[in-house]
Amino acid sequence: MMPITRRLFAALVVGAAALSTTSGFAQEGKPHLILTLEDGVVDIELLPELAPKHVERIVTLTNEGFYDGVVFHRVIEGFMAQTGDPTGTGMGGSELPDVEAEFNSESFQRGVVGAARSQDPDSFNSQFFITYADASFLDNQYTVFGRVVSGMEAVDALEKGAQSQNGQVDNPDQIVSAKIEYK
Repeated sequence: MMPITRRLFAALVVGAAALSTTSGFAQEGKPHLILTLEDGVVDIELLPELAPKHVERIVTLTNEGFYDGVVFHRVIEGFMAQTGDPTGTGMGGSELPDVEAEFNSESFQRGVVGAARSQDPDSFNSQFFITYADASFLDNQYTVFGRVVSGMEAVDALEKGAQSQNGQVDNPDQIVSAKIEYK
């Protein structure tokens, strides 16, 4: 039997600590935001390599249950569906501080998920939108942080708002539940 020296013991302790820390915090695969809507499940692959702060915010709020029951308050046919405001007015957000823009080269095409904000590019808080079609005119003005990989038909089925009301929905559909999965 090999005697355990102080050096070997220290190496074993450090190695065990590193393994337990890694296994406790690391996740296998990419984070996906799974939205259960009234008409189906939407799987959104989050893109931390493009917008790490935005993805971190979405993961944090989702894990807190923030998005459960929140409505799609603004839905414009052929353009986008917006959610993430707990007041349902388009003026609300979380109590966390706003996130700075992380503009990237990803283009707004059908199923791309972007950060909703006010006129200030650094004002993303909790609201986001999913595009219905090419919206490349938004490129480099809004942060892309995800893309729908399945369930776009459930997004297509959302109640639309009137153009005269800038897409504000009178009887909005809601997110029944939201969760994060790693795939």
